[in-house]
Amino acid sequence: MLQKEALQILKTGANVFLTGAPGAGKTHVLNQYIDYLKEHRISVAVTASTGIAATHVGGVTIHSWAGIGINKTMDQKSLTELVDKKYLHKRFKNTKVLVIDEISMLDAETLDLLNKVCRQFTKDSRPFGGLQIVFVGDFFQLPPVSRDKSAKFAFLSDAWKELSPLICYIGEQHRQEDEELLSLLSMIRQGDGHENSEMLRERMDIDFEDVVVSTKLYTHNIDVDNINSQELAKLDSKVEVYTMDTKGPATHAQKLVDSCLSPQTLALKKGARVMCTKNNFEKGYVNGSLGEVTGFDEKFGYPIVTMNDGRDIIMEPTTWAIQDGEKTLAEVTQVPLRLAWAITVHKSQGMSLDAAEIDLGKAFEYGQGYVALSRVRTLQGIKLLGFNPDALMIHPLVLEEDKKLRSRSMKIKEYLGKRTEKELEDSMKTFIENCAGSLDKIDWRAEEALEEKIPSHHKTRSLIDEGKKLDDIAKERELTKETVLTHIEKLLDDGSIVVEDIMYLKPRSKKFFEALKAFQEVYDETGETHLSPVKNKTKNTSYYEIQLARLFLDK
Repeated sequence: MLQKEALQILKTGANVFLTGAPGAGKTHVLNQYIDYLKEHRISVAVTASTGIAATHVGGVTIHSWAGIGINKTMDQKSLTELVDKKYLHKRFKNTKVLVIDEISMLDAETLDLLNKVCRQFTKDSRPFGGLQIVFVGDFFQLPPVSRDKSAKFAFLSDAWKELSPLICYIGEQHRQEDEELLSLLSMIRQGDGHENSEMLRERMDIDFEDVVVSTKLYTHNIDVDNINSQELAKLDSKVEVYTMDTKGPATHAQKLVDSCLSPQTLALKKGARVMCTKNNFEKGYVNGSLGEVTGFDEKFGYPIVTMNDGRDIIMEPTTWAIQDGEKTLAEVTQVPLRLAWAITVHKSQGMSLDAAEIDLGKAFEYGQGYVALSRVRTLQGIKLLGFNPDALMIHPLVLEEDKKLRSRSMKIKEYLGKRTEKELEDSMKTFIENCAGSLDKIDWRAEEALEEKIPSHHKTRSLIDEGKKLDDIAKERELTKETVLTHIEKLLDDGSIVVEDIMYLKPRSKKFFEALKAFQEVYDETGETHLSPVKNKTKNTSYYEIQLARLFLDK
C-alpha cells in the first residue's frame, strides 16, 4: 500500500493498524493525518507504548494518558476510583481520535485494560468507547517487556480482535542510504536472516575512523554496566555521588529499588555519557533520552546534562512510588540518570544512529538482532563485537501474522481502488461531522502561535494563591512534587511570590529543622546551598524534604 492510500483510509475515520518496515514512512503518514485532524478541529490524543516513542510523535505514554500507570488489570473498585478523576473525564470527553505508536511493545493485557477504561469513561459499549483508534508500529521490533515472560503480542488481545482494525501495510521505502543493509533487513523479515550471516561476519573486527562517534549496543544489562564503569574511570574530573532515598516498608521499598533504572548510588563526572531513566515531558526528557554531563548546577548541585539535541537540562531528583489508590505505600528518590556509553538494545528502539558497535553474541530474545541492525543507517556504520546467527531469528507468531497482515492490506487496497472519489469524500465529510469538527480548514499553527504562552511555574502560582497543598498541586498539574518545589523556588527568585505566601506549606517536623541547621552549616563552610552536602549531613532526610526546607532559609 502507498502512503497516500493509507492517509485516505485514515481520513474516513476507520480504525487502522499502520505498519511497514523501517523507512516506509509510517511516522510521515501519521504526522500528515494529525495535521489534517487539527485543520478540521478534531481532537486527537497522540500516545505511545514507551517514553522514547512518545517523544518521536510529540505525545505521552498511553499509560499516563489513560491514567492506568503500570497496571495491567483493574478491579471494579479501582476502575470506579479512576473514573472519578475529573481531569481524565475531561480528557476522554474531548478526544475523538486515539493514536498509539510502537504498538509492538504494548502487551495484550494492557490493551484489554485500555479498552475497558475507554468504555468506562465514554459510557459507550463499542470497542475503545467509539474512539477512532490508530495503532502504529512494526511487530518485527521488540516484543512487550514482561518479567514473567508471559506477555502476549497486542494482536492476540481480545480488544484487537474486537476492534478488527483495517491494515495499512506501507510498502514504500524512503531510506536510500544503503541498499545492502535494506536487503539484509528485508531477508530477516522473511525469516531468512541466516542466509546473510556471512555478510555480517565481515563486520567483525573492523575499525571505525577516529572521527566516528559510535554507540555501543548490548543485549544484557551486566555488559552495559561493566563498559560504563570502565569509561567513567577514564575521565579525569571530580566525581559527584548521589545516593537514593527510600521511604516505606522494606518489602515495598526494595521492589522499587530493584525496578528503578537509576542505581542506588549514582557516580557522575563532567564528560559522562548519560541516559534519563524517567519521563518528564514538562522538562523535555523521557526514559531513554541521551546526553552528556557538562557541569553541576551552582545553586542545587544537580548535574547539568546537555541532551543530544543541544538543550541543557538541570536534572533534579525525582520520585518513584508504589500507590494503592490515593495511598503511597513506598517511594524512592534519586537523580533520574544512569551512565550510557553503552546501552541495551531495548533502549535503542526508535533511535537512528550513524555508527554502532553491536554485541549480538548473547542475544536472548526474538527481534533483538533486527532491532539493533535497523537502528544504524548503513552497513558501513556497523561494527559487530560478537555475533550469534540466532540473533537474527524472528518470533514464529510474528512471521505468521505478517503474512496475514500483508494479505489483509492488499484486500483493503483493492477495495479502496473500487471506491469513487465522491464516495471517499462523503465518508471523510461524515467522519468530520460525527466528530463535531469543522468542514472548513483552519490554520491551527497560526492559532497556536497566537496563544499566550504562560510559563509553567506561573501556572503553579495560581494554585499556591488558592492555598493548595503540595500533593494536591502535583496531582492537579500532573507533575512530581520535586518539580513543584522547583517552580516555587523560581517564583521566589523572580519576586512573583514572597516567603510569607508559602508559610502555610512550612513543616514543623524534626527533620525539617535538622535540614535547616545543616543548610546553615554547609553555607558557613562553602558559601553555597547545594542539596548534596546537606544530604550527607542528614542521612535519613530525603532530597524532597531538604529541598522543601531550602524554601524557608530566610525565615
